Amino acid sequence: MGPIVVKFGGSSLATAGQFEKVAAIIREDPARRYVVASAPGKRCSDDTKVTDLLYRCYDAACAGEDFLPTLAQIRQRFEDIVAQLHLQADLTADFDAIAAHLRTAPQRDYMASRGEYLNSKLLAAYLGIPFVDAAQMVLFRADGSFDAEVTNTAIGHALVNVERAVIPGFYGALPDGTIHTFSRGGSDVTGSIVARAVGAELYENWTDVSGVLAADPRIVENPHIIDYITYRELRELSYMGASVLHEDAVFPVRQANIPINIRNTNRPADPGTFIVPTLPSNAHKRKVTGIAGHKGFSSVYVEKSMMNSEIGFVAKLLEIFASHGISFEHCPSGIDTVSIIVSTAALAPARDEILREIETQLHPDHVSVEDGLALIAVVGQGMIYAKGTAARIFRVIADANINIRMIDQGSSELNIIIAVRETDYELAIRSLYHAVERVM
Repeated sequence: MGPIVVKFGGSSLATAGQFEKVAAIIREDPARRYVVASAPGKRCSDDTKVTDLLYRCYDAACAGEDFLPTLAQIRQRFEDIVAQLHLQADLTADFDAIAAHLRTAPQRDYMASRGEYLNSKLLAAYLGIPFVDAAQMVLFRADGSFDAEVTNTAIGHALVNVERAVIPGFYGALPDGTIHTFSRGGSDVTGSIVARAVGAELYENWTDVSGVLAADPRIVENPHIIDYITYRELRELSYMGASVLHEDAVFPVRQANIPINIRNTNRPADPGTFIVPTLPSNAHKRKVTGIAGHKGFSSVYVEKSMMNSEIGFVAKLLEIFASHGISFEHCPSGIDTVSIIVSTAALAPARDEILREIETQLHPDHVSVEDGLALIAVVGQGMIYAKGTAARIFRVIADANINIRMIDQGSSELNIIIAVRETDYELAIRSLYHAVERVM
């Protein structure tokens, strides 16, 4: 049996009390050998995350302003943990190095990484196990892209004789040793990378919720926790707004068929959600797994007679968006019509120019833009063989007096995506959830 890799998020490591909970979880199972740690998160709702404070220091240094008060605030966060846990840890040299960096040539990724770096050092000291710096083994190419295979080999070599370790999440290094980070929430990705490299039996991702919820709890009251979900289903939900796990964290473990278990640090007895390659035979049978979505989309509608016979029309249309660095979300089409669904924020800076290029290059009969759209995905691999699921979805939306602006179903039949007006978004989510709850 392989080891268990455990990752703890910022809320799980925000205070000395949370450190104690984390230590108890790790010590409960000897198989939990490799620990990936985040920077301290919020201690309460109106608190500030350490990473945000570090960014504030960086911005102040770049602007020639005094960053020392904010840096002192950060240091106090860590000193409080040291004092309350009675650790023999002196952070003076670390903070002197950070201050010197800010005075000379401040680098944004280096600053952002220091929360994970320092928190991991403290957690390693508290657990009495080695600290291994991610900069030694999580490696990026010179262009900033992640080098998965080189990293996999490097981690294997670095940990081959290390029985237990604490590893900071979120960052690695470029070929010249410069610190480079993943996007926010990237500690999830580090945990997944380490799990693959050490041949883990399981990757446990500990956070402040007891699993993946079937809908947004800000919209639906007490949505149920999904017990098992496949990688593909989670990928669809994450892309559409479900935010329990960084969407890139799926790929390394999926490659190695390692299950992920989302757990709650504050409720360790809860089984959480298992993210798996395929649903086990004893898993709950359902048609719909979850519902997710978000606002902020626009539809660029193009109409031209005999469009279907004009070879390369849609390719030319998409090339116009690509030339402005805009990716499309969906592209529903008819014989003489096509709509390009894009992010409103991405479209806005080049909106007028894109419309002008469509007119001059494609000579359409009509072009228009509709803003204020929201996309909603109903996801579940059980829908593939279930009759009547789409009909139920459309009937529910109609009964709620909501107009569907777009319908799209992937060839995998794993999801059904609809577009509605942003003003109808919350009502649509609630209506859909309660309509399909009994088949979840």
